[in-house]
Amino acid sequence: MSEPLTAPGEGFHPHLHDTPGRSDVSLRGRLHHVRADSLDDGTAQTGGMRRFAAVSGRTVGSEKLWMGQTHVAPETSSSDHHHGESETAIYVVSGHPEFVFLDDSGGRAEEVRLRTSPGDYVFVPPFVPHREENPDPREEAVVVIARSTQEAIVVNLPGLYALPAEEA
Repeated sequence: MSEPLTAPGEGFHPHLHDTPGRSDVSLRGRLHHVRADSLDDGTAQTGGMRRFAAVSGRTVGSEKLWMGQTHVAPETSSSDHHHGESETAIYVVSGHPEFVFLDDSGGRAEEVRLRTSPGDYVFVPPFVPHREENPDPREEAVVVIARSTQEAIVVNLPGLYALPAEEA
């Protein structure tokens, strides 16, 4: 048996923007390895946090999914925002981020704060205004995010008010 030309997983995956003649069809027929040190910071941002794309249309040619990381510095809050039509799933990797939203299911809008720990998951439905906070004075909060849209949708808001989906 002949030796492989490269180590397993090395050099197999083309850079999407650096390979002339590659079509999206050929990219959909192979696995893509996105290394931790090559996450894309050229994605939608919200004040107070940093988002990095790992899986997106731009990075690997995905059509229905966006996945990446968000970092919130110690004693920092993000701006209020929502993610349009995206469903968003969040997995807490490190820190104790808090997710804040308004719950008006009881007839009166009330601020709710979800306090999380590593290993926890949070689901954010489409168009729900929220913000992330990291109250810890020393440790950065890091979460992994998966979205049901191919790119990150971020609509920054002046406050935590709810807009009906047809008005957003």
